[in-house]
Amino acid sequence: MKEFNINNLVRKNILELQPYFSFRDKNEFDNPVLLDANESPFGELNRYPDSTQKNLKQKLSEMRNIPVEQIAVGNGSDELIDLIIKVFCEPKKDSILMMNPSFAMYGFYASINENKVIKLDLNEDFGIVKDDFLTISKDFKSKVFFLCSPNNPTGNSIEDIEFYIQNFNGIVVVDEAYIEFSGKKSCTELLEKYPNLIVLQTFSKAWGMAGARVGIAYSSQEIIKLINTVKAPYNVNFLSLNKAIEIINKQEVVNSNIENTLNEISWLKNEFQSVKCIKKVYPTDANFFLIEFENVEKVYEKLLENEILTSKRSPQISNCIRINVGNREENTQLIQILKQFETL
Repeated sequence: MKEFNINNLVRKNILELQPYFSFRDKNEFDNPVLLDANESPFGELNRYPDSTQKNLKQKLSEMRNIPVEQIAVGNGSDELIDLIIKVFCEPKKDSILMMNPSFAMYGFYASINENKVIKLDLNEDFGIVKDDFLTISKDFKSKVFFLCSPNNPTGNSIEDIEFYIQNFNGIVVVDEAYIEFSGKKSCTELLEKYPNLIVLQTFSKAWGMAGARVGIAYSSQEIIKLINTVKAPYNVNFLSLNKAIEIINKQEVVNSNIENTLNEISWLKNEFQSVKCIKKVYPTDANFFLIEFENVEKVYEKLLENEILTSKRSPQISNCIRINVGNREENTQLIQILKQFETL
C-alpha cells in the first residue's frame, strides 16, 4: 500500500461539509429548561436522543479498549455501509469492490449512490484468489473494498486479511457481523497499524438485538469524524441506545447465548449426516449453514410448506440454501422435515 493520505480518498464536498451538532450534546447543564428543539414537553419519549451516543460509545470503548473518538454508531450496519460509500465514493465516477458471493447490501448502497460495483469471484472453497484480487484492484482502482468475514452467505472466515489491507490503495471495510461465533481475532486489533481500515460490528447477531438496529464502526479518528459528519443528527433512537447499553451490562447472558448457538451448530452438524437429500454442508464460522441439496427447489418448497423459512441462494450458489441456526425446538423441526425424504 502506498503512503496513506485520507484527503486523497474523501469526496471534496465531504471535506468541506460542516457536521451537525446538537447544542445540548456539546454542553453540560445541571437542570436545563429545554425550549430549544421544538419538542413536546409531554410524553415518555418526548426528547431527542443524544446525537453523539456518548454513553454507548463509552461502554464500547471500555469493552473493546478502543478510544471513544474511534467509534461511530449507526442505525444498523446498513446505515454505516451507506455512509462509508457516501464519504469516499463520487457518484458516477468511483467504484466499490466486493466479494462474490457476499452480503448484497454493499452493492445495493453503491448502486443507489451511482457507483459501479466490481465483484471479486471467490474460488470453490469461497476463498479469495490473491492474484485475482491484485489484478482487479489495479485495473479498477476502487475506492472501497468490502470484505465480509465470516462471509455471508458462505459462512467461512477469510484467511490472511492483512494481505488485503496492505495491498489495497483505498479503504478496506472488514464486516465482522458474525465474528463472535468464529473464535477468530477481531480486526479491531489492527486499527493502529492500518489507517485505511474500518471494522464493522453489530448488535443484531450474537447480541440478539436485530430489532433495535444498532451497528458499530471502528476506525481511525479521522475516518470516524467523517462518518459522523455525514450521518443524520439523531440516527439511533433513545430506546435502542438504552437497550444496547443494557445488553453490554449483561455480557454473561450474551456469552451463554453464543455458547448455546455453538452447541446447536455441533448438534446440527451431526444430524445433517443422516439427511439423505443433503449433498454437502459447508464449514461455517457463523450462526448459519450453507447447504447443498440434491433437489434444492423441492427442498426449499417443502420447508416453506411447513412454515420453515430459509434463504435459497441458488442459482447464485448452485443448489444451495442458507439455513440459520435456531433453538433446539426450531432445529428439531428442521431436521424432522428434512428426514422425511429420501433423495428428493
